[in-house]
Amino acid sequence: MAKVFTIPVLPVMGRLRRERTSDPRYVDGQRLLVDAMRYLAQADPVANRGAVELLSEHVRTRFRMSDSPLT
Repeated sequence: MAKVFTIPVLPVMGRLRRERTSDPRYVDGQRLLVDAMRYLAQADPVANRGAVELLSEHVRTRFRMSDSPLT
């Protein structure tokens, strides 16, 4: 079995954090995918089920909770 070693790193207290700004492309991309799923589900839910599942899986795997629109 492999062992995992963690090396603690002390934070640098004098370092200033840079200001975070939002990226509108990130939010627009998520909105576009949700709108596409909504359209497919309203048009023909049975026939478009595979497409909605594919887009849903993409949203779940590409946009995780750890992702942030702030850079």
